[in-house]
Amino acid sequence: MDTLTLLQNYWWFVIALLGALLVFLLFVQGGQALLQVLGRTPEERDRIVEALGTKWELTFTTLVTFGGAFFASFPLFYSTSFGGAFYVWTAILFSFVLQPVAYEYRRKPANVLGRKTFDVFLQINGMAGPLLLGTALSTLFRGAPFTVERLNLAERAGTGATAISQWTTPWYGLDALADGWNVVLGIAVLLLAMLLACQYLLAVLDDAVLPGRIRRLLLPLGTGFVVCFVAWLVRLLLSESYGTDPETGMIAARRYGYLHGLLEMPYVTVVLAAGVAAVLWSLHMVWRGDRKAIWPGGIGTVLTVLALLLCAGWNGTSYYPSLADVQSSLTIRNSSSSLFTLRVMAYVSLAIPIVAAYVAYVWRALGRRPRQAPARREGDGKAEPRY
Repeated sequence: MDTLTLLQNYWWFVIALLGALLVFLLFVQGGQALLQVLGRTPEERDRIVEALGTKWELTFTTLVTFGGAFFASFPLFYSTSFGGAFYVWTAILFSFVLQPVAYEYRRKPANVLGRKTFDVFLQINGMAGPLLLGTALSTLFRGAPFTVERLNLAERAGTGATAISQWTTPWYGLDALADGWNVVLGIAVLLLAMLLACQYLLAVLDDAVLPGRIRRLLLPLGTGFVVCFVAWLVRLLLSESYGTDPETGMIAARRYGYLHGLLEMPYVTVVLAAGVAAVLWSLHMVWRGDRKAIWPGGIGTVLTVLALLLCAGWNGTSYYPSLADVQSSLTIRNSSSSLFTLRVMAYVSLAIPIVAAYVAYVWRALGRRPRQAPARREGDGKAEPRY
């Protein structure tokens, strides 16, 4: 394996890991979506928001890091998807902008919109964020309607602007919602985020009522998630994939491509199986009332998403098939940065363990902040709540 290929595989692993961590951290959005269901009184909702508020920055930071890493390592995907499917990405970013605004002003004394307005903002982000991100994630397997001209910049008709990628429909990303299987994965991610939120809240809140409410939610949420995810996964394994033909160098269809990919990469299959088993075991732990279910649930989520994304990009598979022109499909070979850029970034990535240690420290530090003794405002001696 030459150096460029090695670095391309390495950076796809980094992208896949960031994406897996992002899906896990969506438990914050899942808790926001369940705010009115789990919190029956204003005091209960305040406690839930306070617990989630110590972690929302990590989700937002991971989302930004994921996008930045994708841009630096695979810029052609960034220009194709973020530049073409901008309606979907704009909707995702808008929902995530509502989140910090809500946490910042929800309980401020000068809040003229009222606490309920910002609770609605949190719920919009909690529902739309995971649903749209899951739908966008599915397009990495299901494909999107775009074309890529790699040799010459194509001039956009009537605009005078140039672009290497063109979106072939006027919906600019919203067409992903027209594919039912994309929506199925979006719903699965949303339900998973809610389940992880229940596990997290069980771990951090000492509440006598919350476990009973969560157990009543477990059956519909767990059943819905398992049905949606298994249906999507089976459909994926039985569908065609696209990849580079080693003999001709052209993009060609592969029957049962993802299934063959898992068989040809047994280590990825093991990771996928371990992840799914851990998630299912975490649901069993919640049913028993175990407050530590977030650990197998979180680890299982990361392993499952990591394995799926590795299957999408490794083994010569196209991680972003084109529905308009098969030869425009993107692989980690034809969409990556130059050898120099990937090599320099690889040196920078040596700092990842330091960043990971910092994130772990922040996670624990924020969780240790006293929730019952908020800071006082100067002048009036009254306590000001954090969220």
